[in-house]
Amino acid sequence: MAKSRKGTRAGISDMDELPKAKLTLANFKKSFRLFGYLGKQKWKFLIGMIFLVASAGIGLVFPLKAGSLFGFLSDSKMDTVQKFSELQGLGITLLIILIFQGFISFGRVYFFSQVTESILQGLRNDTFKRIIQMPMGFFSKNQVAELNSRMATDVNVISEAFTVNIAEIIRQSIVGIGGLVLMIIKIDWTIARWFIFIIPPLTFVSIIFAKRIRKYSKDFQDKIAEANVIVSESLTGITNVKTFTNEFYEINKFTAKTDDIKKFGIKYGIFRGAFFAFIVSFVFGAMFFILYLMVKAVISGDIKGEEFGQFLMLSLFVAGSLGGLPDQIASLQRALGATDRVFELIDGDIENIDIINENIAVKSTSGEIEFDGVSFNYPSRPEFNVLKNISFKVSAGQTVALVGSSGSGKTTIASLVLRFYDPINGKILIDGTDTKTMSLTELRKQIALVPQDVILFAGSIKDNIAYGKANATEAEIAEAAKKANALDFINSFPDKFDTLVGERGIQLSGGQRQRVAIARAVLKNPSILILDEATSSLDSESEYLVQEALDKLMIGRTSLVIAHRLATIRNADKIVVLHQGLVQEIGTHQQLSLNEQGLYYKLSKMQFELS
Repeated sequence: MAKSRKGTRAGISDMDELPKAKLTLANFKKSFRLFGYLGKQKWKFLIGMIFLVASAGIGLVFPLKAGSLFGFLSDSKMDTVQKFSELQGLGITLLIILIFQGFISFGRVYFFSQVTESILQGLRNDTFKRIIQMPMGFFSKNQVAELNSRMATDVNVISEAFTVNIAEIIRQSIVGIGGLVLMIIKIDWTIARWFIFIIPPLTFVSIIFAKRIRKYSKDFQDKIAEANVIVSESLTGITNVKTFTNEFYEINKFTAKTDDIKKFGIKYGIFRGAFFAFIVSFVFGAMFFILYLMVKAVISGDIKGEEFGQFLMLSLFVAGSLGGLPDQIASLQRALGATDRVFELIDGDIENIDIINENIAVKSTSGEIEFDGVSFNYPSRPEFNVLKNISFKVSAGQTVALVGSSGSGKTTIASLVLRFYDPINGKILIDGTDTKTMSLTELRKQIALVPQDVILFAGSIKDNIAYGKANATEAEIAEAAKKANALDFINSFPDKFDTLVGERGIQLSGGQRQRVAIARAVLKNPSILILDEATSSLDSESEYLVQEALDKLMIGRTSLVIAHRLATIRNADKIVVLHQGLVQEIGTHQQLSLNEQGLYYKLSKMQFELS
């Protein structure tokens, strides 16, 4: 529910929710790793820094020159013609400064953008490369949405830090501090001191106030979102609400939430009112007080009109710079936090997979599988043993079925064969070799999986079949489709093999997706085939076509079949019956059907009676 609330907040971005890292030396040192991605772009970074400092320097020259305009209001020594001539010259100077400032600003952004994109390209590539090689245990502990956030939001925050925040912090610091120094040097100290002693503290208090208001705003939006969730859930489940006559319950729940919103909204309003009162009374009051002192000083002759203008312009630039620094620093803190999160992924433990040699040749296996005293629990549930001292053998070319109630460990056995996980105790042997000693790339190239819920990649049918063999020819793809009973329905489409399947294959039916997955497995030509409930969710006609394709695929291969529907595995060479992580029985369908005390007999009798 927390996730849904975030999604409904008004005006609050995902970036605002990112954790902020402290501005410590250790955190800065971690972020310096980003510069390792610069490569040959280091000189562009240096040029960008030169442009940045130049831009800040011009940012101090401009208010001084612009302030000189006020000198023409009080200087009575020059006649009108001379004033206009001097004014025109000053105007041209200011225009040249602005044009030069524009050129410098463009150069700064241009070079920083190139540097940033180079860093981000390397960062994105390394992050995805590491994520895709993470073990399955990692994905069981991390949600896909969270990983997508690190790939998208975190990297974008880092991008903003390099293109905007760092540059703005440096520029605003130079303008702010430099402006204060110029005030003291060029303007009368009696005036400058009022600005220095009054405005920075008031700015600091205003920032504290603004941060508190922002927090109140987030909390307020949270409460509104919680009320919206109640409305959404009630209307989505309106059938249940009316069936159980719970309209009164939902109304009370929503009313309690809106009452909470009302009370919080009043507190929020009082706090905002106090903030506006502070701004009007103190901030504006202080500004007008300083302006009053300056005008008084001009009238009394203590300062000239030109100094008045320079002080006024400098004070505006300094106030703007000092006021903008906290937001930039907060963004930098978010970027440091995002950098830390991204490098956590890059530094994570990965599987030892060969990602360089795409078409690596592997030694073919006969496909014999043996489980020798295997025990296993998932990393996310260390206290619960899914498999307990499992032992059985699958001879090369045999079809062995795994049956049992849900949660008995069938799919876990398939995952262990693929080495998505390693057993806690015991060994898994392929052709007599412990799979832990085998190359993961070599092992998995020998195995094909046809799952119950087939997920196809967005793209064409041809792309999805060729996923089983990246360098396959069109003739090989067509032959694989034919063996999978998929050629007829593919040729019925106007675009044939170039037909787009949509996200997750949504444009195809369940039976069509299964046959594309089988064609993919045919093309891979594995020694070991794992079928995980491959026909359980299909209609009769699709099931017949898919089962026929599977029967062809299983010929000459070691097949491990996970099945709930026992009618589909009657012809298996061996059936392993599992219950609560233990092997209960092993035998053929005929043998197990004769044991009236056995679990297989009870399961088969229950299924056949129901059917």
